[in-house]
Amino acid sequence: MSVTVKQMNKYLMFKLPSAYLCGVKLKVLNEVSSKVTVKYKWINQNPFNSMYFAVQSMAAELTTGAIVIKKIKESGKSISMLVTNHTGSFTKKAIGKITFTCNDGALIDEALKRTIKTGEGQTIIMKSIGIDEKGDKVSAYEFEWSVRLKTKK
Repeated sequence: MSVTVKQMNKYLMFKLPSAYLCGVKLKVLNEVSSKVTVKYKWINQNPFNSMYFAVQSMAAELTTGAIVIKKIKESGKSISMLVTNHTGSFTKKAIGKITFTCNDGALIDEALKRTIKTGEGQTIIMKSIGIDEKGDKVSAYEFEWSVRLKTKK
C-alpha cells in the first residue's frame, strides 16, 4: 500500500499540529524524493523578521520522514523509526515561500533491506535543502534516522 501526499497532510494535521498550524505542507512524495513548502507569516516568525528556525526544521524533517514512512508502509513489515540526531545550517534569511527537498529515497531502501534481512537496527543520514522563491539556499539539514525491525513479544 502506498502513502499519498493527501494522506500525509491529513496525518500532519492530526499528529503534528504545530507543523500544520505553521503552514508546513507536503507537496511531492515519490520513491526518490519529497518536497515540502512553508511560507513565512506571522505565526512562524522570529524577532528578526524571518522564519523561525524550528519551523524550517519541521519542514526539513518532514521531507525525510515522509519518505521513511512511505517506504516502511510499502515494505509491509513492522518497522520502527526514530530521528537520533540532526544538524542545520542557515545561509540566508528565510522569507517568502521556502521549499525543502530531500532526494534520498534510495538510502532508506538499503537500510530497510538490511534491517529486514538481519533484524538489526540501521542508521542513515538524509539531507534536506531549503530554497527560497529566488532560488537561493536558505538552510540545509541532515537528519539521522534509525530504523529497526520490531520484535514480537
